[in-house]
Amino acid sequence: MFGIPGKQAVMITPRAAAQIAKLMAKDGHQGLRIGVKKGGCAGMEYTMDYVTEIDPLDEIVTQDGAQVMIAPMAQMFLFGTEIDYETSLLESGFKFRNPNVVDACGCGESIKFNEKLGSTA
Repeated sequence: MFGIPGKQAVMITPRAAAQIAKLMAKDGHQGLRIGVKKGGCAGMEYTMDYVTEIDPLDEIVTQDGAQVMIAPMAQMFLFGTEIDYETSLLESGFKFRNPNVVDACGCGESIKFNEKLGSTA
């Protein structure tokens, strides 16, 4: 992992932890795996999938009953990210506050990372 000893790769807010724990309990999942993939108008998109089996290469973050796995290829892109869960009148969902993002599209679904970060992948 591209981390700092003693510091978690991502931080999960209490609202996000509660929602993740609720999703885990619903169908007996091990947690949520987060990652990034190419796509969208800014070049990259976040991914989230239910985890039934933990990959030994995943970085695991456990907080307040929630468990998040970070896919190996996404670890360098997600280090330092805060995961929150927000609810408004029109929508509810996970929000990523990622210090590695240099640009995002207007819809908020697509992101761009510093090119130097992506060249090490």
